[in-house]
Amino acid sequence: MTNIKERSDEIAANFSVFDDWLDKYNYIIEIGKSLPVFEDAKKSPSNLISGCQSQVWITAEYRDGQIFFAGDSDALITKGIASILIQVLSGASPNEIINCDMSFIDRIGLREHLSPTRANGLNGMIKQMKLYAIAFKSKHETII
Repeated sequence: MTNIKERSDEIAANFSVFDDWLDKYNYIIEIGKSLPVFEDAKKSPSNLISGCQSQVWITAEYRDGQIFFAGDSDALITKGIASILIQVLSGASPNEIINCDMSFIDRIGLREHLSPTRANGLNGMIKQMKLYAIAFKSKHETII
């Protein structure tokens, strides 16, 4: 299984294929279409990411020492961004997520090509995913 750095490097390499941002936006939309169906019951206020221009929901499940994320959005670009983060962070341990380097977002130029409200949404998604990791770490860490 690959780690966060390898998955983020792969995303960055995939983005480097495209010369202009219209193609990159289309790629982000296509990535969003790969998200598994997100149950309507999970589209609750408790799973809603605050600060986003559109509605985006992220959930997390802890299994065998790893966190697996799921998500959805009512906007295509935001759904694609959520999918990228889910691809990179799912399957990692809480410590890996808490300490991960998310600089690939800047390497692909994503943050600078988003509107301020979408950039806030991106930051909100990352923050929530790291908060899930902190919560799972504190819940499942062995006390010595």
